[in-house]
Amino acid sequence: MELKRRPRRLRANQAIRSMVQENHVRVQDLIYPMFVMMGEKKKLEISSMPGVYNFSLDELILALQEVVKLGIPAVLLFGIPESKDSVGSGAYHEHGIVQEAVRLAKKHFPELYVITDVCLCEYTDHGHCGLIDQGQVLNDPTLDLLAQTALSHALAGADMVAPSDMMDGRVAAIRELLDKEGFSHIPIMAYSAKFASGFYGPFREAAGSTPQFGDRRTYQMDPSNGNEAMRETELDIEEGADLIIVKPAMAYGDIIYRTKQKCGVPVAAYNVSGEYAMVKAASANGWIDEKRIVMEALVSMKRAGADLLITYHALDVANWLREEGPV
Repeated sequence: MELKRRPRRLRANQAIRSMVQENHVRVQDLIYPMFVMMGEKKKLEISSMPGVYNFSLDELILALQEVVKLGIPAVLLFGIPESKDSVGSGAYHEHGIVQEAVRLAKKHFPELYVITDVCLCEYTDHGHCGLIDQGQVLNDPTLDLLAQTALSHALAGADMVAPSDMMDGRVAAIRELLDKEGFSHIPIMAYSAKFASGFYGPFREAAGSTPQFGDRRTYQMDPSNGNEAMRETELDIEEGADLIIVKPAMAYGDIIYRTKQKCGVPVAAYNVSGEYAMVKAASANGWIDEKRIVMEALVSMKRAGADLLITYHALDVANWLREEGPV
């Protein structure tokens, strides 16, 4: 039997495989999440996330030197405040930790694109993303505080704000206040498809944001629901979101694909802390090839439709790409 179609012809060697490769991971795709805290000369490794640290401001600047040197275009900043209260006041204080980190980052590295996470959970003593009354997370009273947080970040010099709270109407509230205060040029990257996932554990250690009671299922989405994610995304775009985050990423490739196909806006896949921790643990035990697994996972996100990759692996990936080129 004569075979006229032979797909293996285009897999014969590395040259032809590279020529016909459909999806690539590039350093330009990377956003590096970083944790900042007050103090001096502090670089505290997060036990469940080897290679990821809480940085004091002076150490943050040193760490950003490597980020910039590797060509990573953007960072996503999370703040660890010195104290917490019931209303998360550290989130929107003029001299809060993220605000000070943004000022320093833009002073030392003006071309670095600085994105800030907008939420209250790291700053509240109860660990929830909104105000609490009688055990209930209040939606509408929280919106003003989220908008004030975003504005304080913009005033400090942030290039983009990323609300992660999952309160209804937060994008509209942030957009309205930013526009009113002269920041209509600041884009909003909304955590629109954010699921109540088991993959967030290590992040909560890093940020000290584990809820003190209950969980976040009344505002983060049920992992079973895909159509709901589309509704959330469409609402955020209507309210003014410029980019969309799908979080987590590895188990949600279908959501990345559907978001890109349905909405057409730039999509960021958040390769979250639990995904990172699993790879690191398996690699440390010699069970997997870390580089191969990381790059395969990230290219799968690109294949699903992601334009941007928020990943704690960013430094390693940038070094690998520098050594061998795009994967």
